[in-house]
Amino acid sequence: MRIAFMGTPAFAARLLTAVHAAGHEIAAVYAQPPAPRGRGQALQPSPVQAEAERLGLLVRTPASMRDPQAIADFQTLELDAAVVVAYGQILVKAVLDAPRRGAFNVHASLLPRWRGAAPIHRAVMAGDRETGVQVMRMSEGLDEGPVLMTARVPIDPEETAGSLHDKLMLAAADLLPRALAAIEAGEAVETPQADHGATYARKIKAAEARIDWTRPAVEVDRQIRGLSPFPGAWFMAETPKGPLRVKALLSRVGLGAGAPGEPLDDRLLIACGEGAVRLLRVQAEGRKPQEADEFLRGRTLSPDARLG
Repeated sequence: MRIAFMGTPAFAARLLTAVHAAGHEIAAVYAQPPAPRGRGQALQPSPVQAEAERLGLLVRTPASMRDPQAIADFQTLELDAAVVVAYGQILVKAVLDAPRRGAFNVHASLLPRWRGAAPIHRAVMAGDRETGVQVMRMSEGLDEGPVLMTARVPIDPEETAGSLHDKLMLAAADLLPRALAAIEAGEAVETPQADHGATYARKIKAAEARIDWTRPAVEVDRQIRGLSPFPGAWFMAETPKGPLRVKALLSRVGLGAGAPGEPLDDRLLIACGEGAVRLLRVQAEGRKPQEADEFLRGRTLSPDARLG
């Protein structure tokens, strides 16, 4: 089929590679415009733009797909289908209706659960035991269209948003070419989403990242893993050299009790409102991620420290 691929992050870039390898004609790749990144804040292309350029594909990076000229340019592509993967822009009806067979989205959840911007983070933070990826026909509603194909992925007890992202990316890279083949053959079966059970994966806000040790250990553990590696749940620690901001990147629920934020041993077992959390991997501000024992080597927390 003649396709436009629309996406921005690494997850989408892996799927672009899969669609290209499947032999479809990619008429154009749409990605968010280059953005400042790194210490120098130089403009850098998104992973999708970089991969499209590597493959020798036409790349377009309009600031807004609501712009009349951008819509007109899209309509002239004479597409069979559009594939949208974490593009980062709302598509108006004129864009959705332009491809002959429609526009299709790859979404990283089991709809109608976790519609919206951050389904991977929210699934881990909620303690879900399973999630997945789905190919759905796009509609004007937020992730409300009928589902064509599903791949289910279990969520392990020590899963992080990062590790789950990679599992779902691989599952999606296998699923999407199969879904496109079914669409091309006219064999795709579209199943409407359930009217009940919808939840919304709202965008992660900065205020959610600071750890509140008064919460139960189960919730703190899920927060840590659900925000790892980015943006990273964090806390302040008092050390002999002064306050230190630390990200917690991996944890598990441990045995112990004490005042919230109190270290219960010398290996980062931290008391919560109920129970305790064992920190397994952390990252001090300005440093690389470290396993707990490496972090503690040559560094001690104050004997009466309370993490905040």
